[in-house]
Amino acid sequence: MNVQVVYCNHHTAALAVRERLAFSTAEQLRRAYDAFRDRFPGSEVVVVSTCNRVELYTAEEDPESSPTREQIARFFSEFHDVPLDDFLNDLLRQTGPEAVRHLFEVACSLDSMVLGEPQIVSQIREAYEAARDSDACGPLTNVLFQGALRVSARVRSETKLAEGRISIASVAVGEFAKNIFDQFGDKTVLVIGAGEMAEETLRYLQSEGVGRIVVVNRSRERGEMLAAEFGGIAKPWDELDAALAEADVIVSTTGAGRPIVDVERFGPIRKQADRKPVFILDLGAPRDFDPAVGNVDENVFLYDIDDLEATCERNRAARSGEIDRARAIVADETERFMHDFYHRATGPIIQRLREEWHAIRRLEMEVLEKRLKHLSPADVQAVEKSIERIINKLLHPPLTALRDEAKAGTPHGLLHALKRLFGLED
Repeated sequence: MNVQVVYCNHHTAALAVRERLAFSTAEQLRRAYDAFRDRFPGSEVVVVSTCNRVELYTAEEDPESSPTREQIARFFSEFHDVPLDDFLNDLLRQTGPEAVRHLFEVACSLDSMVLGEPQIVSQIREAYEAARDSDACGPLTNVLFQGALRVSARVRSETKLAEGRISIASVAVGEFAKNIFDQFGDKTVLVIGAGEMAEETLRYLQSEGVGRIVVVNRSRERGEMLAAEFGGIAKPWDELDAALAEADVIVSTTGAGRPIVDVERFGPIRKQADRKPVFILDLGAPRDFDPAVGNVDENVFLYDIDDLEATCERNRAARSGEIDRARAIVADETERFMHDFYHRATGPIIQRLREEWHAIRRLEMEVLEKRLKHLSPADVQAVEKSIERIINKLLHPPLTALRDEAKAGTPHGLLHALKRLFGLED
């Protein structure tokens, strides 16, 4: 058996690259599952696709049917029509315990920009449910993802990792925006972009009692859906300048290839807005706002992803003890999972080997009793016990080696060798 994850390294890959590899709609994801099963019929698969990460988990009963990193890269390339050279160097692969540990750390938000952010476990659950709905899961991925959800719950209950401001939106608004505005009930919030980051930010701002919400997005349909979800209004992309002039709070999450707002564009907008205080949170990577926009006048308060990361690092440093406790839980759960996982592979072979050798023992004892009828029942029992001890001693080294290899990692090589040596091939 085998489990692996292939993922786009969100620490090095540009947001634009991750967006090109993402599965942004339910229909696209269903098509991807169909295409993946056609290409790799021996694999179970779960895709985790969010605004920050694109990860593909596979599991196989037969390790030889496991797709390679290059094969999965070609799948991404052909499905999304993205050249391999644009992302191949950012595509990482982990197998066995490392893949399991990676998923557990993601589910526990140990791999997130904001330590302990709660939405990631919901995204993991939704990804798992979507895979089940598409019949892409199987017994191995079911156990894997149920384990991830269990580990996340344990970390949240046994550590303080999730206390305080823990989501990107809560840090952004709580640490930055509240330094500018005492309350949000009379404020107009403009969100540029309509992805998951925008949705999460709006959710937090709504909990702060924000007054009016305006969404501007290149896709009018997606913008209208997001605005409707939060009781706001959507405006077309060509009305962005007017929306910028009206806004008190601007949250930009487009991740365009270059800034969409520079000083030349923003200067006239500020005159139209009478230079009232405006808080701008630029969550684009690369930036949506030219950094010089923050110097247009003294009432422009521009914060970008670098400012947010600095706050997140302080958050992480303050919780270093909780990180250690969480990682200890993940390590414990990973070891337990791998023991159970490989027992599924080694257990039946061990049982079958014992059964076959002891079946031979019984047959030989029957022959021996017929030939040596003068033996007393006590003698027969003594001979049988002696043969049983010999068998157990002969079986002990290979079975111990198999168990040890299963604990250390994948036991596939030794498992295959034992099957051939002892005639246990299916």
